[in-house]
Amino acid sequence: MQDGSKGRAGFGRWYVMLLICLMYLITYLDRVNISTVAPVISKEFGFNHATMGVIFSAFAWSYAAFQVPGGWLGDRFGPRRVLALIVGYWSVMTAMTAAATGALSFTIVRFLFGAGEAGAFPVATRAMQLWYPRQERGFCQGLSHSASRLGAALAPPLVVAIVTTLGWHWVFYICGALGLVWSIVWFLTYRNLPEEHALVSKAELAYIRGSEGRSAAKTAGSDAKAKVPWGVLLRSPNMWAIMCAYFTYVYCLWIFLSWLPSYLVEYRHFTLLKVGFLASLPLWAGVVGDTTGGWVTDWLVKRSGNAKLGPRLVAIVGLLGCAVCIVPAALTANAYTAIYCLTGAMFFLECTIGPSWAVPMHVGGKHSGTVAGMMNMAGNIGGALSPLVFGVLVQIGSWVAPFIVAAVLLVLGAAVWAFWLDPEESVLEKRGQASEAPIAAE
Repeated sequence: MQDGSKGRAGFGRWYVMLLICLMYLITYLDRVNISTVAPVISKEFGFNHATMGVIFSAFAWSYAAFQVPGGWLGDRFGPRRVLALIVGYWSVMTAMTAAATGALSFTIVRFLFGAGEAGAFPVATRAMQLWYPRQERGFCQGLSHSASRLGAALAPPLVVAIVTTLGWHWVFYICGALGLVWSIVWFLTYRNLPEEHALVSKAELAYIRGSEGRSAAKTAGSDAKAKVPWGVLLRSPNMWAIMCAYFTYVYCLWIFLSWLPSYLVEYRHFTLLKVGFLASLPLWAGVVGDTTGGWVTDWLVKRSGNAKLGPRLVAIVGLLGCAVCIVPAALTANAYTAIYCLTGAMFFLECTIGPSWAVPMHVGGKHSGTVAGMMNMAGNIGGALSPLVFGVLVQIGSWVAPFIVAAVLLVLGAAVWAFWLDPEESVLEKRGQASEAPIAAE
């Protein structure tokens, strides 16, 4: 590979990364705001734990169901138009949450909201594949997901401040407005290929494209029309391994995104004002974990020369580290000790994001958006089940059991990474063939 010193100095791709990070931040701000408002909504409407579990999971079911269509749309029509459209749509649905009047309307609006957010990460993954060289992809995925967890971390104190000054309805109005502004900026200033962007110099473009020597712009049109090989994908053992591993991650993640504020208020007996700070601590740890995991993944690959070692080792350590922390968090009698353990658990859990989302870019080729959608679909089936299982177990009398279930799944996920998932084996080709077409052919 050529020397990229001049290319590294370019800032065009980092402007695009800034836009993507802002979008990721908004996705999680919109996604978890209802978790912090949940104790207020439950009291106002008389919802029990099982009902809130259904409302939480309504988002996750539609989010899972529309992952693959969302990823396909990004592959077919390009990230510029698709992301502008879906972010604008889900922002309207975010604002519409304030108009809900009961369990049914909350469930319907959250379902429609989830359908909009579904395509965000798969389509952004396609954008990152076209804009970043292979050696930066783990870091880019870690950085963008750090921004999403930053949105989740900002949500509790921000939401509490809005609720106590303006009322809970304004939480959704304000969050919806932020997304609408982003969709306009994205459409006006982003381009699907770095070749088309005024901020990208020739040196930076050469660094992005590497040594292939062909412009992705020459083949992007024909690739967009290529049919997705569904049969090959569904018969790929590695595709199923990727999906199973991500299922275990997202199942555990949704404990933090849905039930954590209620857990701290009802089981650990913190006030809502304290929860605004304490519930954000694990999510702040997730911000650090995302970037750390992505950076360490790329560092290990460069250091060892083994493309499989970095992703696999970081993911296994992350999942097992989370399991080790989450069990004492559930069992301790000290509320603050539980917070500290949950903070550690979230750090380790989020270390797995960089390697997890780099995999679709490595093994999916020109269909990376679709592959990412399949991975995230499977993960968010776990995300849909998690709040339901948590709510049911709490309803029958146990706040500890949900965390033990999550720990068992985390160990299983680490086993999948260790013995089944290959982070370099293409899900589109037979064993032994190249794992990824040159970036120009993507």
